[in-house]
Amino acid sequence: MSNNRKITVNNIEVSVSRVNEEDFISLTDMVKGFEGKDALIYNWLRNRNTIEFLGVWEKINNPNFKPLEFERFKKDSGLNSFSLTPKKWQVATNATGIYSKAGRYGGTYAHKDIAFEFGSWLSPEFKLYLIKEFQRLKEQEAQFQSIEWQANRELAKINYRLQTDAIQQNLLEGVSQSDHWRFYAPEADMINIIAFGKTAATWRNENPDKDGNQRDYASPLQNALIANLELLNSNLIKQDIGQNQRMEILKQQAEDMRKVLEISPTIRRLDKK
Repeated sequence: MSNNRKITVNNIEVSVSRVNEEDFISLTDMVKGFEGKDALIYNWLRNRNTIEFLGVWEKINNPNFKPLEFERFKKDSGLNSFSLTPKKWQVATNATGIYSKAGRYGGTYAHKDIAFEFGSWLSPEFKLYLIKEFQRLKEQEAQFQSIEWQANRELAKINYRLQTDAIQQNLLEGVSQSDHWRFYAPEADMINIIAFGKTAATWRNENPDKDGNQRDYASPLQNALIANLELLNSNLIKQDIGQNQRMEILKQQAEDMRKVLEISPTIRRLDKK
């Protein structure tokens, strides 16, 4: 699973990063739909209430936090000349709740607790939508990681082996080892096209920021389809049926299976996780 994910809040795409098993939300993305943009982050940071909140959060969650530096910032926050940047706060107090980084996913990130507090300061409505979409992300990830999903995925992998064994035993006679991929890849992509509507290469080009392949992100229904199609395809290969004909047979079988699986209580229950 990628360390960088996206949620959409009020039509604003917001990055969520994973650091030391904790979720950090991009404040830089959060302000894109507000007048003032990045300046809002600095205005929020110079607020005395904000500094007090950040200090309490760090004291609770960060044993290496420097309270003396925090007290100095809190005292100075009442002055008109006072200003504070995420980097300055992080370096001076050894804070872990906020950080800034450069690069593709650059910007200012804050722990979800702090990001929600910042969301309240921006707009109560925005905060509520942010929490809702973040919860949706976590629910999707729970499904992705669920034991039942993994079992379904493993079944698809087992049946993939049945398919590759059938290819090896029936299609590779006289073919050099270096050319075996020319048979394995098209068979895998035939299943991909039926189950997902696209090849593995097309999916990778469309999702450069995601780890793994499209099968790692398959729904329970798609996993069930893949497992059954690979088993059926391995049997068709053994019957010496050509790929074009097998493609038509598998398409029809997939259509019939979808109708059954879509109303399956088990599939529906897995989809809700």
